[in-house]
Amino acid sequence: MTQQVPSTEPELAGVRNFRDVGGLPTVDGRRVRHGVLYRSGHLAHATADDAAFLASLGLHTVFDFRNAADQRLEGQDVELPGVRNVNLPLSDPADGAEFWTMVRDGEIEQLREILSEGRAADRMIEAYRVIITERTGEHARVLHALAEDSVPALMHCAAGKDRAGLSIAVTLLAVGVERTAILADYLESNAKHRRYKVHRSGSSASAYSPEVMELISPLFDARAEYLTAAFDTIEETWGGVDAYLERGLGVTPATRERLRERLLD
Repeated sequence: MTQQVPSTEPELAGVRNFRDVGGLPTVDGRRVRHGVLYRSGHLAHATADDAAFLASLGLHTVFDFRNAADQRLEGQDVELPGVRNVNLPLSDPADGAEFWTMVRDGEIEQLREILSEGRAADRMIEAYRVIITERTGEHARVLHALAEDSVPALMHCAAGKDRAGLSIAVTLLAVGVERTAILADYLESNAKHRRYKVHRSGSSASAYSPEVMELISPLFDARAEYLTAAFDTIEETWGGVDAYLERGLGVTPATRERLRERLLD
């Protein structure tokens, strides 16, 4: 069992799923340095106290993986003085917009049609696979930026679970963190206080009935099968992590060494 460093994370009022990934072990016995790599949900609803805390971290860059539709729904991130904001959408703004409208507004019969019998989980697995194969340019930009100057860094999407979760996982793979530790960190997003707040139209009890919540839960869960699908896609497409990083992302051994220098103790 991987030994985890006890959490000292703050309780942020308007930012979900915030944490420092420091302390995770690498296969060669090192650990991710505390205070250099953070992850969270979006920062659009950060309170003044939240913003003051985030500003105290000395961040160089905030990577926002949300698309335009997300930003219209939630708002722009709070501005942090002296911090560079980089928006790298990891999904097309139009992709699935109608689907997510259905999740928020659809009646139970519609939700059964699109989400029941494993269809919701299958959609998530396919989304993870597609991000790995089709968003190599974005992940390359992140890793090269981190290697050059962009730490400390915070990565986030909407919930801080999927797009940020994959980008964190790719970064951790690049510096040699144990896969079991990457998975354990990913699954931390399931903690009750971290989870994305599901918003459904209507105030009636039926909008959040047990059946509705069961149908949509695969979309808001962090599940091992999702991240495992991403790892499997790397193996199937490139033959392994080293080839994925070098051929898929253009990350040379020298760049990986700079990443280790910046991110590891």
